[in-house]
Order: sequence, then C-alpha cells, then structure tokens
Amino acid sequence: MATTAQLPTQVSPPEFALSPALPHQIGGAEVWAFPVLPDPDGLLLGPGADEASEALGLDLLAALEAARATGRAGEVTSIPVAPLERSGEVSLVLLVGVGEGSVTDFRRAGAALARATKDRANVVTSLAAIAPDEGVSAVVVGAMLGSFAFHWRSTGPQERPVARIVLADISDDGADDELARALALGGAGWRARALATVPANLKTPAWLAEQAVEVGEAAGLDVTVWDEKRLAAEGFGGILAVGGGSVHPPRMIRMDYTPRGASKRMPTVVLVGKGITFDSGGLDIKPSESMLTMKRDMSGGGAVIAAMAALRDVGCPVRVIGLVPAAENAVSGSAMRPGDVITHFGGRTSEVNNTDAEGRLVLADAMAYAVSELSPTVLVDIATLTGAMKVALGQWTGGYFANDEVLAGHMESAAVDSGESLWRMPLVKDYEERVTSKIADGDNAAGGAGAITAALYLQHFAGDVPWAHIDFASAAESPSDRHEWTAGPSGFGPRLLLSWLGSEDPLAGIA
Repeated sequence: MATTAQLPTQVSPPEFALSPALPHQIGGAEVWAFPVLPDPDGLLLGPGADEASEALGLDLLAALEAARATGRAGEVTSIPVAPLERSGEVSLVLLVGVGEGSVTDFRRAGAALARATKDRANVVTSLAAIAPDEGVSAVVVGAMLGSFAFHWRSTGPQERPVARIVLADISDDGADDELARALALGGAGWRARALATVPANLKTPAWLAEQAVEVGEAAGLDVTVWDEKRLAAEGFGGILAVGGGSVHPPRMIRMDYTPRGASKRMPTVVLVGKGITFDSGGLDIKPSESMLTMKRDMSGGGAVIAAMAALRDVGCPVRVIGLVPAAENAVSGSAMRPGDVITHFGGRTSEVNNTDAEGRLVLADAMAYAVSELSPTVLVDIATLTGAMKVALGQWTGGYFANDEVLAGHMESAAVDSGESLWRMPLVKDYEERVTSKIADGDNAAGGAGAITAALYLQHFAGDVPWAHIDFASAAESPSDRHEWTAGPSGFGPRLLLSWLGSEDPLAGIA
C-alpha cells in the first residue's frame, strides 16, 4: 500500500570552520564562547577571554563568580552584551565549563554550546583550543548532536541549530583532517537519529530501503534490495513471517563498501542491523504505552545504514557489508501466530512462542545469509532487542556479547572512544537449554535472563565466525535532553561502529 505522507524539509546541523585567530579578531560573530576550567585557586578562562573582557569592558571572571559557576562540563553562564558595550556584532558571551578536561567533557561542552546558541547565526569559540587529543572532534560531534531537531509542523520548525560555529585559536596541522572525521561521525549520528525519529506512517520497510539506496549511492556503495518475492524465493522465512501481518511488505537491504585498492584477499566485516519499522508486538500485542516508542525499533538498522554511508569518510581499511532485514510487526489475519514454526535462510527452524520476540527472527535470517554467502571474517549485529537489557543496565549504557576475546576488546575500545557506552554481558552456557524447542531447532521466547537468552538464540546463526551482538534497547531512547543526547530516539550505534571500523587496524588480532 502506497503511503501519502510526505516528510517536511528538516533542519540541518551547524556548519563548522577552523581559524587560528582569537574570537575578538574574527568579524561577524553574534556570540563569543570561552571555556571555563576549575582550578584550586578559582576558575580559569580559556584563550581570548582576557581580550574579550577588555574589548567589551566586562569582568568575565566576576560574572562567573556572581553566577556561582563551578566549571563543570556543560555548565553555561550567559552574559548578554548591552548595545553600548558591543564589539562588532557580538550580543552574547557564553562561558562554558569543561570540567576535568576529558574528551567526554569537551563533547558535553560542545553540546551545551549548541543548545545555548539555537536560532543564532554565528558563534566563535575557543573551546577546542585547549582540548586534549581528539578534542576538536569531541566539540564538533557534541555540538552537532546537541543541535539535533525534528519536526512535522505545518508552520516549520520551532527552533533551528546555530548556522555556523567557528573554532578559534586552532592552528594544528592535523586539525582539518580531525574536523572532517568529526563531521562524518556527527553526521552519522544525526542520520541514525533522524531515521529513528521518522513516524511509521511514512517509514515502511520500502521507505527505509529507499533511504539506504539514496545515501548508499551518494557514498559510493553498491546497494541491493530484496523485495518480498525474492525473500520468498531464497528462503528468508524469518523476515517473511515477521512482516507477514502488515500491508507494507518486508525488505532486506544490502550495502557493500570496498576501500580503494582492495584485493580479493581483503577481510570482510558484516554488520547486521534490526530494521523493524514499527513493532506492535504482533498477536502477542504490547500494552499501548509500550508502543509509543516503537517507530524506532529499526534503530539498529538505522545505525548500520548511517555507519555504512560514512565508512569512506573515516578511511575504513577493510571491506564491509551492511545487512538490514526490515519488516513491520503488525496484527492481522496473516500475522504469524504463537506456536508457528518458521524456516530461516539455510534451513534452521524456530518455534515462535512469542510474536513480540520478532527482532531475533529477522536478524537470524540475515546472519545465516552472511555466514553462508559472504564469508565474513567478523560478524556484528546491532539491535534494540530486549527490554531485559534496560532492566540490566538502565538508561544510558548498551550491552554487548562476544564469542571472541579480541573482538570484545575492539568493542570496548570503540565504546570508550565514541562516547557510546557499552558493558559486556555473559554468554551463559547453562541457559542454552532455554532456547531449545521440543519441536524445532530453536525457541524464540526462552524467557528469564532475557538479554542473555536472546544472544544465545542468535549465536546459533553466527556459526564459527568471530561475532559480537550489541543490544542497545537500554540506550535507544533519551527521555530528555542530556549532553549530546536530545529527547527522543538516540541514534545510538554509528559512532561506535565507525570508531572501530575507522581505526588503523579494526581486525588486529583477528585477521
């Protein structure tokens, strides 16, 4: 069934530029922003603040003291500049805390700066000038993601991101490359968040596939889409069963990235992202309040699409194939039923004892296809898979499982570098009997220790391939604005994947 919904034009993230000059030396700024550092003898201000104080006739340190500022990361002290005190176009000075000065602190400071300058034309800041290694990237990524907005209003967006951010007092030779990488990371996070936020009356499996084709072509990827007929012909029983209750038929998306100069022997990483465009729970229907966020149950697929589109920009040195099994889990006379047995790609069977445990059914098909047809060196799946993960880890940390210690180490390092937190969970062999069916090869609804048993179910489809399973149902939704996260779908995942795949040797110790 064709959809008539049309997405309005959305806002764009800020533009960024680098300058070796101090803020007061750069014309046309509407806002100046300076870092604030805690110090045992009192707060310190970063580069250009003394010159700004003199130009404006203001005592910025006194203003901090009056505001009882602490300098903690993301704390913002706003100082309006009265018309008679203006220097050029400046009408506002922001003093932004950077805490202990870690990369995370600077990411949070960048996000706070972006929130404080919405609807402004131009801000010049020396925040990044005192940042540690990767600090320019942290400020940019934080500012980009802290600016995110989505709207579907007839009158247009209520507010817009600051149009331009100039990072002042930056003269490092590698800063341009760091900025380009930061734009790729932040842009991937923005894209994943946008895809997850689009309502399901537009975001059907076919629509999601169209977005993958569009961004894939722009990024120089080869993109293939399976429609429902090809899925049936090739035996993708899990995807077909999950999508069987919807008027919007399922799809599987394949995106291929090959680095320049690749040889036939180059190792291949396969990423698999859950693409459930809306999850009603099926016949085992969810309570109504639990459905409110289910337009973003394709967040794993969105993370894969966004990461694939940025691989070239981060210089990924290995071949990567992204797979997104996409379906809408709906209720109708053709929906899968509790007790049904489905046959996955490759022949393994699953007894469906809970239609709301649908994500693992579509992931299983794509993983089986990857192992059988793509000869992966490493297989990673990413999904908003289980509510149990949120019970285990709370709101802000995703969980991951791995059958290979070296790969687990790569995931841990990427989590630290990206700011997308992960905690390793155990593949407890004692629970294996819970995912065994009496009539089929597997049971999709083992219950108890739900995140672990879901991982054990999926492990059967990974074969002997080094494999990691990322379940970020715990981090898929931000209830409020917090640091670089904006209220709504978080867009978690692409920064993590790109930090790993954009490293010098993402398969070190494995291939």
